[in-house]
Amino acid sequence: MSVASEVAKRLLQIKAIKLNPQNPFTWASGIKSPIYCDNRIILSHPNIRDYVIYCLEKKATSMPEFDVVAGVATAGIAFGALLADRLKKPMVYVRSKAKEHGRQNMIEGQLEGTERILVIEDLISTGGSSLKAVEALKETGCEVVGVHAIFSYGFDKATTAFASSNCPFGTLTNYQELLQEAVKSDYIKEEQLVSLSKWRESPADWFNS
Repeated sequence: MSVASEVAKRLLQIKAIKLNPQNPFTWASGIKSPIYCDNRIILSHPNIRDYVIYCLEKKATSMPEFDVVAGVATAGIAFGALLADRLKKPMVYVRSKAKEHGRQNMIEGQLEGTERILVIEDLISTGGSSLKAVEALKETGCEVVGVHAIFSYGFDKATTAFASSNCPFGTLTNYQELLQEAVKSDYIKEEQLVSLSKWRESPADWFNS
């Protein structure tokens, strides 16, 4: 079994990802979604947490050399810290916006402005939050070698955004792998695959189609 399939299988097992096409979830944007992803649940399952960090470590070793791991607030912070600890590298994290008090930092931790950085995110949707963190790190003078996440919905918008920013990205698993594992485990029926695949292609229109 591939890493992508194994990670998808484990995320389904612990309900870090839920599929409910009959009664879809509503995102903050108002989009109706058949999937809900909360990778923070991984942190409560030591065996799966260790496996995910092991997989992130293997991904990291295939990247260009880097000096620092950066977690994206909030869900990426814990995974960034765990990976940095495994790799024995410094770690920082990037807020969604600068603090309104104190030093008004957007980046927490210590950077000289010359480091090469690997960014860790828990989930890539459109890529917006990840790339905002990437830009904040670049503004310090640092180089970002890429972004790694646990899961991606596989939206074309994200692929385009990362390409436009000239920033490599990768994930341990993705929506299509998840659907295949969900069918194998009888979480969903095979006849539901067409509808669920259409959601990824056009999430805003899927519920009314």
